[in-house]
Amino acid sequence: MKTHKDLDIWQKGMQLVENIYKLTATFPKDELYGLISQMRRAAISFPSNIAEGAARSSKKEFIQYSYIALGTLSELETQIIISSRLGYHNDESILGEIETLRKMTLNFIKYLKNK
Repeated sequence: MKTHKDLDIWQKGMQLVENIYKLTATFPKDELYGLISQMRRAAISFPSNIAEGAARSSKKEFIQYSYIALGTLSELETQIIISSRLGYHNDESILGEIETLRKMTLNFIKYLKNK
């Protein structure tokens, strides 16, 4: 690995950020400081934690930041479900993206542990 930008999970995380921004742009304006802000921050947090972990000096720290990234995926998943229940969207594809990223991240953590 040259940098975090070479990691598939970072690249897919960046795509998720773009998709969350597009989705939340359609939400009611009164959610600007509520769900919109929270969802965008959670989405941004995933690739940011992967990048930060990659920059750390130890494998143990990289694994720790990867677990933090997993936590933000669960947070975002919950917010996607809430926003759907509130009638703001019916986009199930983002839940699929999150599940794919979750599996990829778990496999990446397993790889790091065995490295």
